[in-house]
Amino acid sequence: MKRFFAAVLTAGLLVFQMPAVCAVGTSASSAILMDAGSGRVLYEQNAREPRLIASITKLMTALVALESGHELNEPVTIQPEWAGVEGSSIYLRAGEQVALETLLYGMLLRSGNDAALAVAGCCGGTVEAFVDRMNETAQRLGMKDSHFANPNGLNAEGHYSSAYDMALLAKACLENETLAKIVSTKTITLGTRTFTNHNKLLWRYEGCVGMKTGYTEKAGRTLVSAAQREGMTLVCVTLNDGDDWNDHMALFDHGFAAYHMVTAVQSGQRLLAVPVRGGTERQVMLAAVEDLRYPVTGEEQLTVVARAPAWVAAPVVPGQEIGRVCAYLDGEEVAQVPLVAAQPAAAVEDEAGAPGLFQRIFGRTMREQ
Repeated sequence: MKRFFAAVLTAGLLVFQMPAVCAVGTSASSAILMDAGSGRVLYEQNAREPRLIASITKLMTALVALESGHELNEPVTIQPEWAGVEGSSIYLRAGEQVALETLLYGMLLRSGNDAALAVAGCCGGTVEAFVDRMNETAQRLGMKDSHFANPNGLNAEGHYSSAYDMALLAKACLENETLAKIVSTKTITLGTRTFTNHNKLLWRYEGCVGMKTGYTEKAGRTLVSAAQREGMTLVCVTLNDGDDWNDHMALFDHGFAAYHMVTAVQSGQRLLAVPVRGGTERQVMLAAVEDLRYPVTGEEQLTVVARAPAWVAAPVVPGQEIGRVCAYLDGEEVAQVPLVAAQPAAAVEDEAGAPGLFQRIFGRTMREQ
């Protein structure tokens, strides 16, 4: 069995004095506030209850489309079954050609149901096949309380999600550079069409980076939004909320006031020295491959622990993953990043130029463990 050693790097030192914040509430049937970087839930209210979600569905449609490999400038010939659908529309005409980029903007800014069908038909071959991809993507993202039946969010049997699941989807959307750019756009003209974003928070709330609105009579008002301040990106979701603009602003204010982003370990920071067996160097230093960050309140403390094998067999190359550094809150692991070799260690060779006996034995043993 492989042996490991661990070093406690920080214990009870990461403490920040923050002002007291009053409790918040919403008018929503379901709501959640989540830190997009760590996934930490900062506020929730019936967050895992499946509900109708209306047009915030189109965030999933856009993500699947952008992951499909189709080019944004690809012309899409509009089929008759995609035009003239109920609800909000960008007024597509059967037979016209529209760039995929225009359809995406029309779907996300003006919430065109016809544009969603055209995106799905283009990127999935058929709308039905595309919806299957939407559900596969939901499973990949860990959206356990979701199922999609169409790409536009119109009420349908078997079409639902939860506030928590939609927050997971929003996190993934923000990680897609093209999608994040589209949802943050206030207004744009593409060809003969001009689209203005329905998300009023882009104008009303400092730091808002967009997302998506939705409404049907049965679903009520649904809203996914995101905002950035002082190194934190927060995602907010409300379902069936008649006062969603004010609720989102209040939740963002709460999150930014009550939590502070801690960088416990910086990218490239060297943390541990690990012995090398059969190498030209006795040990190699291990460094964090990226920042280890987590949001905390003024009353919380993080403990940071670095873990690595008791030894490593040569050869070792820079960037080779060897251990990990973890952050703990109240004894529970909340975040981790890999530790990698910060320097090389070549294998010692015998007189014939082959790896030495020690290296051949222990190198094989390490690989087999």
